[in-house]
Amino acid sequence: MKKTVRSNLITIGIVVIAYIIVQILISTGNISSLMKGLLVPMCVYAIAAVSLNLTVGILGELSLGHAGFMCVGAFSSAFFSKCMKMFVPGMPAGVRFLIAILIGAALAGLFGLLIGIPVLRLKGDYLAIVTLAFGEIIKNIVNILYLGIDENGVHFSMKNSLDLNMENSDNIIINGAQGITGTPNDSNFTVGIILLVVTLLIVLNLIHSRDGRAIMAIRDNTIAAESVGIPVTKYKLMAFSISAALAGVAGVLYAHNLSTLTALPKNFGYNQSIMILVFVVLGGMGNIRGSVIAAVVLTLLPELLRGVVSDSRMLIYAIVLIVIMLFNWAPACLEWREKVAASVKTKLGKKNVSKEVQ
Repeated sequence: MKKTVRSNLITIGIVVIAYIIVQILISTGNISSLMKGLLVPMCVYAIAAVSLNLTVGILGELSLGHAGFMCVGAFSSAFFSKCMKMFVPGMPAGVRFLIAILIGAALAGLFGLLIGIPVLRLKGDYLAIVTLAFGEIIKNIVNILYLGIDENGVHFSMKNSLDLNMENSDNIIINGAQGITGTPNDSNFTVGIILLVVTLLIVLNLIHSRDGRAIMAIRDNTIAAESVGIPVTKYKLMAFSISAALAGVAGVLYAHNLSTLTALPKNFGYNQSIMILVFVVLGGMGNIRGSVIAAVVLTLLPELLRGVVSDSRMLIYAIVLIVIMLFNWAPACLEWREKVAASVKTKLGKKNVSKEVQ
């Protein structure tokens, strides 16, 4: 079996085994309600981290607008689901949710393409600032957006709900800063795991494909990639759009796990984008498996610390982040890890030789 195929199977296998263990804990009643409430958010952040790693780790471009793409996917899918629930109540929930996922991914990918065309000409800090501004613009537009549907058609305003001129306020779907209320609760842990596995399959297959090798060549040396005939703009837009579409999927999963969806700074602001970037950096740039593990661990850690040291849990959380960062990237730690890995390989090699001699 090829090394890349084996690595991909291990990554997906870890996710499947974790799902089975959690289901056993749920069936035996050995998991708290608090932990149950974190299962879907863990899947959301894992999908978001994997998708951002495609841009930051594989493409090598720093983007801070991932929360904006999640916001597009969340609100577009919630709008569709709410409309279907109101006007087509007979539609099966599974079909409705599947279409919502496709809509959220498509619109987020389209926004990624439209933003990427002018933005990907920039590099480094400039790209980060522009994508950060995009995320804030999306959040602020949603907060002043009022939209309703009745027998007279679609009513739209960016001032207040009174300008919609609707007799029945129940038909207002997007109500400014109050967001969308009554989105069908179609998300669950099983659906989250399925979407995470699909995301992993898409990203891992892309990375190890011909297109993925071209994208990594652009990351390593753009001038050299251009000199051998690689269309740099095409592959940059491809990676950025796919990353945005997968972020939209994370937004769909997030939106359908809440009764009320609002575009607040804590869920779709720049802090959210930076938090997802932290998952990517701590898990390892370009390390897809590491992004999943980092997202899960750092989502669980604050809640696990809440029951132990509730007063200083965020202080301990920050210390853990610093320790992990030093362990992953400090030169002394990297040298120590290489020595340990080399000694382990040497010992294993000696054992194999002795077995063959015997």
